[in-house]
This record gives sequence, C-alpha cells and structure tokens, in this order.
Amino acid sequence: MDFGMPTLIELKSIESCAALCVELELAFVELNMDLPEYQIERLNLHQLSKIAENYGIYFTIHLEDTAYAWNFNRRVAEGYTETIMQTIEAAKQLPIPVLNMHFHQGEYFTLPDRKAYLFEEYRVEYLKKVIAFRNACTSAANGADIQICVENTRSFQLDFVAEGIAILLESPIFGLTFDIGHDASSNFKQQSLIKRHSERMSHMHFHDYSETRGAHLPLGEGELNLVQYLGIAQEHNCRVVLETKTVDGLRKSVEWLKEREAQ
Repeated sequence: MDFGMPTLIELKSIESCAALCVELELAFVELNMDLPEYQIERLNLHQLSKIAENYGIYFTIHLEDTAYAWNFNRRVAEGYTETIMQTIEAAKQLPIPVLNMHFHQGEYFTLPDRKAYLFEEYRVEYLKKVIAFRNACTSAANGADIQICVENTRSFQLDFVAEGIAILLESPIFGLTFDIGHDASSNFKQQSLIKRHSERMSHMHFHDYSETRGAHLPLGEGELNLVQYLGIAQEHNCRVVLETKTVDGLRKSVEWLKEREAQ
C-alpha cells in the first residue's frame, strides 16, 4: 500500500508539502482544489512534474467539494464539468492516478414531515445529468490509467445518491474512496453502499474519530478500530491518505503507523 498526505493549510507551497512528504517517508500528496493555489488554471504541470521527479513522489487530486455536474443550473453544471475535464487532461499528462470527488446530494426543501431532496423529486432529470457526466469523463480519460474515486460523505445513505453512484460505477474509470471518519460520523450508515461495491474501492481517507471531538483526528486519538480498517485497505490494495488537517497531526499519525509496523 502507498500512504500519502493531504495538502495542509499551514504549508503554502507544493514544494513544502513535497518536502514534508519525503521527510515522513510517504509516497504521495493529495492536492486539494478547494485551495486557490490548486485551481486547475493555476496548476503548473511542468513544475509539478519536476517536483515529483526531484522528491521521488507523486500526486493525487481532491476535486473541489462542491463540484458536481448534475446541478440543475446548466451554466453551473457546465462550469464544473469543464473544470473536471481539464483536470482529467492534467492527470493524463503528469500522470496522476486518482481524482477524488464528493457526490453532492443537492438542495432540499424542509417539509413538516421530511426533507424533500430536489434530486429525488426530479429524479429523471438528475439521473440524465449523472449519465452525461459519466460518459464525458469516460471519453476524456480515453483509456488512460486514471480513476475518479467517489468519496463517502453525508449523502451515501440516500437512495437517490446510491442510484447515481451505481450509474457512475458502470464505467471502469470510476471507483470508490472509503473515508472511515465520515462513515463513523454518520453512525456507520454509509458503509452499506461501500460494501455493496467493495470491489471498486481503491482509495481510502484514513483518520481517527471520536463522538466528542469529531473526525480528522490523528491516528490513535479516537475510537476507531484502525487495525481493522488497515486490513480493509490492504485487502483492496488502496492508496491511503492520512487525512489529518495539521502538520502535527500528520506527524502523530505517521508515528502511530510506525509503531504498528514495529509490533
């Protein structure tokens, strides 16, 4: 398994991320496109290639959290789709093996007895857009060794989301990211969809969780059975992002891993 790190808000340059990655003996850095310096139009592919070569690492990309091409607003959907198409082209050039994405559940109306999700109420239009996005990504990848891995967020337990993800997984370019902390924070309700498509899991976001402190804790500081999740990652040959949010938390997580390896 390859272990990697996210881009951290404390580190303002990709080279500083790469240097920490090497120091901690990790294999890759996951660039987060929510940050301004990692917007697709600001990525210097030549620079990234040289940094990867000089430091002996590689990159994955975390697409913007809100990037979803099934938005009902045509112009918004087209903007997100264009950004993702450009990111696929960048991934082919570098190369980058994984683009991680969230599956946005859309907006909802709060009714007296329930939340009425608009994608569920307008299911036909929503699914038509999901299919178009899947086909566009498959065509853009054109057989390249790239996966777009859909990460479990708060939406995975919704039926219409599960249907959309199943449609994406009809294309070999799509896979799954298992975020163990997100699953725990939903009282493990997201895990059933992951298990249903477990053969498509190839990426993992690995961090601890506690009911009082939440997710993205350093390994060993929460309540999760981390050894069990490491076994799942190994079984599916996942790349594993140690997804803590600070340099200190990342160091603690790497130390925890080294202690487990020494046992």
